[in-house]
Amino acid sequence: MTSYTQIFENNKRWIEQKKGTNADFFEHLAKDQNPDYLYIGCSDSRVSAEEMMGLGPGEVFVHRNIANLVTTIDLNVQSVINYAIRQLKVKHVIVCGHYNCGGVKAAMIPRDMGLLNPWLRNIRDIYRFHQEELDAISDESARYDRLVELNVQEQCINVIKTAALQLSFQEHGYPIVHGWVFDIRTGRIIDLNIDFEGILEKIRHIYDLTKK
Repeated sequence: MTSYTQIFENNKRWIEQKKGTNADFFEHLAKDQNPDYLYIGCSDSRVSAEEMMGLGPGEVFVHRNIANLVTTIDLNVQSVINYAIRQLKVKHVIVCGHYNCGGVKAAMIPRDMGLLNPWLRNIRDIYRFHQEELDAISDESARYDRLVELNVQEQCINVIKTAALQLSFQEHGYPIVHGWVFDIRTGRIIDLNIDFEGILEKIRHIYDLTKK
């Protein structure tokens, strides 16, 4: 286990490494960010957005919470989406879940989780919407995996429902919303290939926020 003090030694070595490769690295880093990607992922300590995407500092704007949820009443994630789209002008919004997600597993257990109850209820509702499909999966691990995927898809829809996304896409043709799952057992990113424009068109008559 890495000690607390060792973290600062690691930081010094990281600085030396970066400056050794590029003497102006931190000068450039201090300038305004201009990422093309907003990544909304799980807080799980085993999943690092930039590392698995092969991107460096300044290339991806990151928001993380338990089970990568995008809920209407969470001002944190809603503020991140608004800032990323309206100020940073990101071209892609990625919602990324991962197999073996503790939040998804907890939501599948019918038990009082205290303060987590209202948060997990969002995932339990997704289970309820897809109960017939999920209950037909006899293998418990496969059922967990499928709920992870369905949760990602639902959170993508929640991003598409936002005014910031709809207005920007209408005016600029971006950002595009993507749903990913990180297979923590292999390290592979799986693109769920959600039909972004199809979903946008399908929900338009209910969630269209582009009209004044």
